[in-house]
Amino acid sequence: MVSLLARLFIKDKENTSSPAVRQAYGILCGSVGITLNILLFAGKFLAGLLSNSIAVTADAFNNLSDAGSSLITLVGFKMAGQKPDPHHPFGHGRIEYLSGLLVSVAILIMAFELVRSSVGKILHPQPVDFSLLTTGILLASIAVKIYMACYNRNIAREIDSSAMKATATDSLSDTLSTTVVLISMLIGHFTGLLIDGYCGVLVGLFIFYAGYDAARDTISPLLGQPPNPDFVKNVERIVLSYEPVLGIHDMVVHDYGPGRVMLSLHAEVPADGSLILLHDTIDNIEHRLHDELHCEAVIHMDPVVTDDDRTNHIRQKVTDILKNTYPEICFHDFRVVEGPTHTNIIFDIVVPFDYRKTDEEITDFLKDEIRRLDDSYFAVIQVDKAYASNAL
Repeated sequence: MVSLLARLFIKDKENTSSPAVRQAYGILCGSVGITLNILLFAGKFLAGLLSNSIAVTADAFNNLSDAGSSLITLVGFKMAGQKPDPHHPFGHGRIEYLSGLLVSVAILIMAFELVRSSVGKILHPQPVDFSLLTTGILLASIAVKIYMACYNRNIAREIDSSAMKATATDSLSDTLSTTVVLISMLIGHFTGLLIDGYCGVLVGLFIFYAGYDAARDTISPLLGQPPNPDFVKNVERIVLSYEPVLGIHDMVVHDYGPGRVMLSLHAEVPADGSLILLHDTIDNIEHRLHDELHCEAVIHMDPVVTDDDRTNHIRQKVTDILKNTYPEICFHDFRVVEGPTHTNIIFDIVVPFDYRKTDEEITDFLKDEIRRLDDSYFAVIQVDKAYASNAL
């Protein structure tokens, strides 16, 4: 159904990198979610009244909260699609992350209420009435929720949306919770065991975990998570495909919402190259990154001496030292500055976060090793961190 509606109402639906297409998908899925969840609420609420089951009734109100979550998703995508303005020059894309976080909070609140009401049912158990109508409603609900989980997950993958992923997780948790409720009703009918309250607690705990997991996925981009490794690889592929570029480093990616990415990096270029030609090449790279990866790129040129034998010899020695001792660490901006009494060996190293050695231990070691190459060598080392895990 969603695929058919997408073909009917979303123009250029394959262009999922377009903010307008992403917004259309979000509004469509939100609208479908609201409709289906309200229908499920009505059916389960009726089933809960007929069966006198707290678990079924709680599951019904869970679907009502899902309708509210779908409304939040719809509004979030609508607001995220607004154009940049003087107060928000980078757009409103992060509202999509906020809407996903609100959905996660709604899941957590519903889980708490379900556990609370289920504990009351454990303390004061009541028999659950079995009927074929109730069973049919719950089976239909399971089928609908499986469908909702599938289309939300597929669209979340297509448009890379954490909000849609949270909605898919919510639908999957509803599928399990309704299944547990149905099983508890059948056990109660055929064995007389009053496990309705216990099943409600189990469902509530599962929903709580699902809400926590969804919240974690939506908070990460708000706090500033590393860029997608595939995005980093594509940046490297494009930049390094241009002959004057010898290497890249210090890549930083700022995410202002899906389709709104700011990128900066340093590109190493020959020190003896033509400044005008190199600048023209960098401009071409920035335009290509914008056209192919839909990001705003700013590239800083770092001149690298390539035709000095002594510099190349010392660079190779430093490469060997790092490779033999700290293979996870790379370096850049290497230069040799000679003075009347000593020679400065200047470079930056990129140390992974939570590395087994401290920055001081690494730099002290490198300084000692470089000093052993020649008493006149004095290492000047700057420590950087890898903000993009695949950056060179």
